[in-house]
Amino acid sequence: MKTKKLKTILTALMCMILLSVMAVSVFATGGGGSGDVAGAIQGTWDTAKVQIKTVVNNVVFPVIDLILAVLFFAKLAMSYMDYRQRGHFEWAPAAILFATLVFSLTAPLYIWGIIGM
Repeated sequence: MKTKKLKTILTALMCMILLSVMAVSVFATGGGGSGDVAGAIQGTWDTAKVQIKTVVNNVVFPVIDLILAVLFFAKLAMSYMDYRQRGHFEWAPAAILFATLVFSLTAPLYIWGIIGM
């Protein structure tokens, strides 16, 4: 019983020591060390905004475009095979995929104006 209590106290003590050693003081220095948290956040956002926009334009949108293009051509091929088998061509799924592909291809031109970046 005594060893269990001792282990609990030592564990709590070790946790407190580790917490105090690994704790880092953080101060918001938005403008000249004034402690302006809103200014610090705004400055960080202004710096990150350009990087976010670049990554989304150069990585996210092209990946979405590629996926939609593959799905569109696969659906077109499956619709053609279905037409050869049944004599009826289904336009709706291919048209929806084409419309979303066009929307995704043109999105970088206007999406940043809508978001406000």
